[in-house]
Amino acid sequence: MPGFAVIDFETTGLFAGGHDRVVEVAVVHVSADGQIEGQWETLVNPGRDLGRQDIHRVRAADVMHAPRFAQVAPQLVALLDGRVIVAHNAAFDTRFLLAELARVDHLVTEPLISLCTMQLAREFLPGTGRSLADCCAAYDIDLTGAHRASVDAYATAQLLAGYIASAADPVLWADVLDQAAAYHWSSVSAPSRPWFARPEFATEQTASAFLERISVRLPEITGPAEHQNYLALLDRCLIDRQLSAHEAQALVLLADELGLSRHRCELLHHEYFAALARVAWADGILTTDEMADLVDVANLLDIEADALDAAFDQPPPSLLAPATAHFELHLGDLVVLTGDMSRLRSDWEAELLARGFAPKSAVTKKVTLLVAADPDSLSGKARKARDYGIPIVGEAAFTRLAGAFPLL
Repeated sequence: MPGFAVIDFETTGLFAGGHDRVVEVAVVHVSADGQIEGQWETLVNPGRDLGRQDIHRVRAADVMHAPRFAQVAPQLVALLDGRVIVAHNAAFDTRFLLAELARVDHLVTEPLISLCTMQLAREFLPGTGRSLADCCAAYDIDLTGAHRASVDAYATAQLLAGYIASAADPVLWADVLDQAAAYHWSSVSAPSRPWFARPEFATEQTASAFLERISVRLPEITGPAEHQNYLALLDRCLIDRQLSAHEAQALVLLADELGLSRHRCELLHHEYFAALARVAWADGILTTDEMADLVDVANLLDIEADALDAAFDQPPPSLLAPATAHFELHLGDLVVLTGDMSRLRSDWEAELLARGFAPKSAVTKKVTLLVAADPDSLSGKARKARDYGIPIVGEAAFTRLAGAFPLL
């Protein structure tokens, strides 16, 4: 018999039939006698905001290039075919499975053949808590990195193996295994893409990473107008002193559109940094905060240590005038919020009003700034802001920007 397919989904929220979507899938195959046979995982681009990122720890940058659910569904269904579906709180995972399949017009009419390790804990672990952590602790199963689909699915597979080994009568599993073997999943006709596992480590986006994607271009025929366009976008991208994956991509696309070479972009980064240093020195004093700001920008643009050291030396008076216009907030600016933030939306809106800004619920061309739980947000508001060239910053960055405006 094929055995079991243990699944786990990480999702944007709890409502499978509503607007919540799957962001990560993992499958672990377990044989009929409890041996782990194989495991698979992928991130899924949900096409919307990622919800409570503090729970699943998936960043919008991680799913930018991940497949949509329709593109992982063919392999997922093949991995489930002929096997008993197992999950910890199976009702939750099977609801999302059916809802996502329905969205790609793959309707499942017969009841799924499934088991729930949470419900089975009543029989195998009486008196133990029913959470995955409690059940795993009873069997001394490692759950380091919980709320990653591969971690939870593998731990659940080990938990199932523990149940199988503990069962006095193997006939307990025979009936459900027979039913699953006879259950036929029809194939999904949608085009598939290779599965895309979550990166082990989050990497900070810096200029060196995206400059590699810009052509060398010889000879170069660009002029001051193209250079200023690139510098203007660079300034918008660095408002929050971070480079999101979307911002890096936008810089690459603009450089290609304007015909800028990789070397020219490097020169413009140095020009931008030098202009920033002149702005910092405009009052004749370089404060600790200004020094820290220069270090942050130097790191993001991969400015050499010698150039950073030179920026800490006061330039001649003739060079103190700022050379580049920088983004600024003004009283009355329209600000839009998106995503599940660390503070209540009502609290943010009250502070916006108190500092003289105008909170808005929708993105229009008149909006000055979008504040997002994740600057790489895939929400509709974020997509619209990028279309309009409206800067997107995170909560911490906006707190710094707004701090210059006293409460009214």
